[in-house]
Amino acid sequence: MASFDYESLIVDIPDYPEPGVIFKDIMPLLGDSQGFANVIDDLVDHYVGLGVTKVVSAEARGFLLGSAVAYRLSAGFVAARKPGKLPREVYSQAYALEYGEDELQIHVDALTADDKVIIVDDLMATGGTAIACAQLAEKAGAEVLGFGCILELDFLHPRETLAKAGFDRDFYSLVKVN
Repeated sequence: MASFDYESLIVDIPDYPEPGVIFKDIMPLLGDSQGFANVIDDLVDHYVGLGVTKVVSAEARGFLLGSAVAYRLSAGFVAARKPGKLPREVYSQAYALEYGEDELQIHVDALTADDKVIIVDDLMATGGTAIACAQLAEKAGAEVLGFGCILELDFLHPRETLAKAGFDRDFYSLVKVN
């Protein structure tokens, strides 16, 4: 874990988006120049030297982190988007949500068998979005090296879910929420 006090810049919003849920708002952390810099630096420091060629992130907050991490790693960035947002041929991957299903897509030419990929997102809860991103990367022939995030909702067991889905890879989070 990183030494920066990330939790002091993450705001708890009780009963949002529904009663009983405590929403973890990372926008104050990203809005703080030192906080944002430390997020990117700590994620990059964890993955530097591993030969990462592409960073895959899902919209929308994942884009904020993934693109900055990719830049710092001198890697390319691949946007995993909702259906209908990408103009060329795509790979699609459906995934389960607590309240239904969703889908992510990447361009078929976004990754190759030569790519070594990390999946970066703001939050890992159940792991569904991360699994969908990893499955898209594998459809394109890329190798998934690991997963990185700011917040890990440990009580939802995302590491175990990823492992059960065949993605028992490096998992790095800056803050664990129990």
